[in-house]
Amino acid sequence: MNPIVRSGAAARAGALLILLGPLVSWLAEFITAAAWQDPPYSPLYNWVSHLGLTGPPQTAFGQVANSPLGAVTDTGWVVYGTLLIVGTFLVFDPRKGARPKVIVSLAVLAGAGVSLVGIVQGSNANVDNGLIAFHTVGAQTVMLAGNVMAIAVGTGGTRIGLSRSRSIASTALGTAGLIAFPLFMADVFTGWMWNIGLFERAVIYPIMIGHALLGSSVAATRRHRATRPPIPLTARAGS
Repeated sequence: MNPIVRSGAAARAGALLILLGPLVSWLAEFITAAAWQDPPYSPLYNWVSHLGLTGPPQTAFGQVANSPLGAVTDTGWVVYGTLLIVGTFLVFDPRKGARPKVIVSLAVLAGAGVSLVGIVQGSNANVDNGLIAFHTVGAQTVMLAGNVMAIAVGTGGTRIGLSRSRSIASTALGTAGLIAFPLFMADVFTGWMWNIGLFERAVIYPIMIGHALLGSSVAATRRHRATRPPIPLTARAGS
């Protein structure tokens, strides 16, 4: 099977960037949520994007939002998106066919989307001035492109260096995220807003786990090949 990833130090560095992205984002989210104490932040109830609000306490999208360290989460999202785009360009070789081109394109969309969520907050002020459209487009872009990317990676896992179990996991994660997306949107648009944080994370976290699987798998494969001793010339000739 013809591999679609690059070889050498660049691919290893790119894989580590892809792995680091979701870890930075999770850490930023954890720190910000821990600082949100009035009222305490609930990951099942509260919007994820409310963690990034840096303005005064407000009631936004039906919830009280008071995030003292909103800039931490915003920075984490921008870093995540940047690392994903750069890392994917370093890992995948678009000269190897349509699949790497598709994966890189989806990574660019997902990375730009999550960065846009961090740059344009989901605040009342941005609702009033119309900038909320950029926040919404960014969020929905990463939700769709990120989960489709997980499926594209999983179904092409053998050409990327993923084990069979990780390939299946990546495909399953992307599929679960895509199934959760319309449920999340229905929860929003019907006004039910039941456990919105749970539904939102059901769409987002499969993407992040998929990126962690991709980055760690490629890094391990590249490291193994880099440390494997070369085959002697006599053995090559004999084969």
